[in-house]
Amino acid sequence: INVFRDPNEGQRTAAHVSWFPDGARKLAVAYCNLDFQRSEVDTCIDSYIWDIENPNKPELTLKPVSPLVCVEYNPKDPHILIGSQYNGQLAVWDTRKGSQPVDLTPIELSHRDPPFKVIWLSSKTGTECFSAATDGRVLWWDIRKMGEPTESLILDLTKKNDVNSAQGASVLEWESTIPTKFMVGTEYGNIVSCNRKAKTPQDKIVTTFSGHIGPVYALQRNPFFTKNFLTVGDWTARIWSEDVRDSAIMWTRYHSAYLSDGAWSPTRPGVFFTTKIDGSMDVWDLVFKQSDPVLRLQVCDEPLHCLRMQESGRFLAVGSSHGTTTMLELNSSLYNLQRNEKHIVSSMFERETRREKILEARQREIKLKEKLGQVQDEEDDTQQQSADDLVAQAEKDFNDAIEISKQFVQEKQLEYERELASDTDIVSEETEEM
Repeated sequence: INVFRDPNEGQRTAAHVSWFPDGARKLAVAYCNLDFQRSEVDTCIDSYIWDIENPNKPELTLKPVSPLVCVEYNPKDPHILIGSQYNGQLAVWDTRKGSQPVDLTPIELSHRDPPFKVIWLSSKTGTECFSAATDGRVLWWDIRKMGEPTESLILDLTKKNDVNSAQGASVLEWESTIPTKFMVGTEYGNIVSCNRKAKTPQDKIVTTFSGHIGPVYALQRNPFFTKNFLTVGDWTARIWSEDVRDSAIMWTRYHSAYLSDGAWSPTRPGVFFTTKIDGSMDVWDLVFKQSDPVLRLQVCDEPLHCLRMQESGRFLAVGSSHGTTTMLELNSSLYNLQRNEKHIVSSMFERETRREKILEARQREIKLKEKLGQVQDEEDDTQQQSADDLVAQAEKDFNDAIEISKQFVQEKQLEYERELASDTDIVSEETEEM
């Protein structure tokens, strides 16, 4: 429909996109040079809100103190936005009050690394949110008092609550229908399922899934079947079930280009989208085909960085590494629920979950047999060693007996020779006397 280009000359990535919550009328786009080592000193740090009808000029400029890596509209108040900045701080904007942030988190109590994801919580006040960063911490905030986080969690999978052992968070997921649970994707390719209401920090980290080679770039629960979730990382997209820890239940083949983001359709349970660094976007419809995408669209010639669905399922926005945000309108077949689709997708997920459970049980059985086999081998080795020891001891006893026999024979031989010599001397003396 439209293409929104970064109005600044310097090349910046469209790092994150947020849709206006009351209809697809506006887009907030966070712009940031993620390759900070090549960032020029005078690079613009502004981000923008666009009216989708006017791609020529932004409706409002957001002026952070450090480049924004993420920005989100408040779903309960469309005038309020929260943005996470490259320096670790969170900033709040009220569009009625202009371009400057109305509040900031103190830098000494903020993240130590860029918080690549911040999410609003469905609280009664509509003022609570939480953020995750590559410093290995998850922090909860209330925008009415931004002086300090209301809660924190260190992503130390050893459960020692040691920030030096924590895994950096690359993506965050929260579903309003299960408000006490949230999930974190890490730089090491793990997906961590957490429970905010657990009594101790150690208990808050519930389950870990080993998902990808390298960082997890997208993590989202299926909006219809929340037990199943989508992850994107390395060269694949994977669908998981909370009931199976060791493996995903479905996955795409390995692509030649690296995947950068992904999202479920909010209106169809079997449809999801993935973006790649070759500038293409894949549309997957599991009802129609599981092994290949039903549509591959070359959005632009630049690496795609982020993807965001609008809640109606009809529109999506894709951001590129060169600062271009492309707004697309989908065909009605991709956002209108198909006949029996919920039942078909549910049956598919359940079938694949059962299959993985059987394979998981079989794998455990093989490992157990291998372990028992190792124990048996050790016992056999011990028995063999005992038999060898007995043989060696018998040989030693035999050799010792032979040595004793030799010594006895030698001693007897010497005694015989001495007696023989003595008898010879006596005979000689008698002969001389005669």
